[in-house]
Order: sequence, then structure tokens, then C-alpha cells
Amino acid sequence: MATSKAPISCHVLDTVIGRPGASIKVTLSCLSAPNKQFGSIPHTFNGVTNSDGRIAEWENKFGVEVWSIVNEGSDEDEKDGTTVWSLKFDTEGYYGEGKTFWPYVELTFRVKKGEHYHVPLLLGPYNYTTYRGS
Repeated sequence: MATSKAPISCHVLDTVIGRPGASIKVTLSCLSAPNKQFGSIPHTFNGVTNSDGRIAEWENKFGVEVWSIVNEGSDEDEKDGTTVWSLKFDTEGYYGEGKTFWPYVELTFRVKKGEHYHVPLLLGPYNYTTYRGS
């Protein structure tokens, strides 16, 4: 269980029905090289959007929390403590096989140490848009 609010959050809105995208599997991954503190532990977290289209908590089978990686950075992070992350949304699992042009949507972005990033995804079966939220 998380001890503090995750520095990376997301929110899915289904633009066809005008409601939150519930029960969408999402994978959050740190693409930067691991910090020696974490050894070979994968920087991958999983979640499923709730009825409000949000991930309540990121899970990692090794018990690592997102904030610890963001705060520690990586061995190849930029001078300002920035790491590169991706969010991968299982859109075909949500819409159904063959009912969307996007089997998944993957968003890649930079995270600066100590800041919070909220990434909304406005999703349709044949379109999507995103932005850095607050």
C-alpha cells in the first residue's frame, strides 16, 4: 500500500459515451536505467482504472513505490533529476477485440524529481488526445 500520493497519476475519459473509462488496465514503466539502489528490480507498475477512470494505486510485485523511484532518479537521469516514463493503456481490452484502431495507447513523457504529473487520456475507438494535467 502506498505511503504517499504517487507522483504520476492518470485519468481516462471515454469521449464516445462522455463518461470515465472504467476497468482499463494500465502499465506505468520507468524507461530510464535503474538506479543502483534498486538493483535489477523492474521499474514497472500496474493498475486498473476505477469507476471514475482513475488509478487509485500503482502496484509493483516487489513492493517498490513510484515515488521512491522518482525521488531517487536513475543512473542516467538528466542533471535536473528528470527520468523518462511511459503509460500503456490496454484500449483493445476496454473496447473489445477489433473494435478499436488502437490495440493500446502508449504515452511517453519526462518526470522531474519532486514534481507531480497527472496525465489525462481522452479516448475514442479511433482517436485519442492527452495533455499534462494538474
